[in-house]
Amino acid sequence: MSGVPANQKYVSLMRLTQKGLTELADSAKRRKVSEDRVAALGGRSIAFYALLGPYDFVQVFEMPSNEAMMQYVLTARRDGHVEPLILPAFDTDIYGQILTTIV
Repeated sequence: MSGVPANQKYVSLMRLTQKGLTELADSAKRRKVSEDRVAALGGRSIAFYALLGPYDFVQVFEMPSNEAMMQYVLTARRDGHVEPLILPAFDTDIYGQILTTIV
């Protein structure tokens, strides 16, 4: 159970930057660019939601590796529209496997 499992999932909590707020009308176009970038790295966007509260959006990704996710995040941050908080996510099967090793 070492390394990153195939199709690792990640949750990205995003806050709009001032640039993102200024260019808010282009949000739908930027979301499409984001999904295309994820696909080009061998991943896919599973879900995307706008939020109320301290974060503006949440996106759930499936990526082939931490390296692919890092490449995506750095590219997105360079664009300057959002500041993401990336969290690895574990489905119940993987979580159950982890529990069997510590319980």
